[in-house]
Amino acid sequence: MNRVYDSHLSGLNLKDLNGNLLPLESFIGHPLLVINVASECGLTPQYEALQALHERFGSGSNGLVILGCPCNQFGGQEPGDAKQIQEFVQQRYGVSFLMSEKVDVNGPNRHTLYQRLIGDGPDIEWNFAKFLVGGDGEVIMRLAPTALPDTPELVEAIESLLED
Repeated sequence: MNRVYDSHLSGLNLKDLNGNLLPLESFIGHPLLVINVASECGLTPQYEALQALHERFGSGSNGLVILGCPCNQFGGQEPGDAKQIQEFVQQRYGVSFLMSEKVDVNGPNRHTLYQRLIGDGPDIEWNFAKFLVGGDGEVIMRLAPTALPDTPELVEAIESLLED
């Protein structure tokens, strides 16, 4: 499998929706769920289940970190600016997990995070593709956009990572 980060996190610069640098070094030791998200997609209601995962597993010294990465590469379904995206996810779904700036997940401008998540694998097929990463930075699983965030396979994998 691919390794997203290691002890030095070189080349992984990412900002949140407010333009602040995300503290990626704080992800070390935490399970990490990364999802490319969009506000105008048929799969957008998955935000509700993602927030529920965050509330269920995100506490504790090594709890799950969820990182939503807005992307406008699929049908122009994330046209808003950072402020509009933030207002939408907070007002509509009560999102309190981390949200990054808009990123490209495919193509020549693919963000370094997605280069590491995908490795030699196939391109992201649509909004809401999910990657579960262990606390050591190793990609544990990749789930299709249509796989719900509360699918037993994903929940069991998160629980297992939190037990370690």
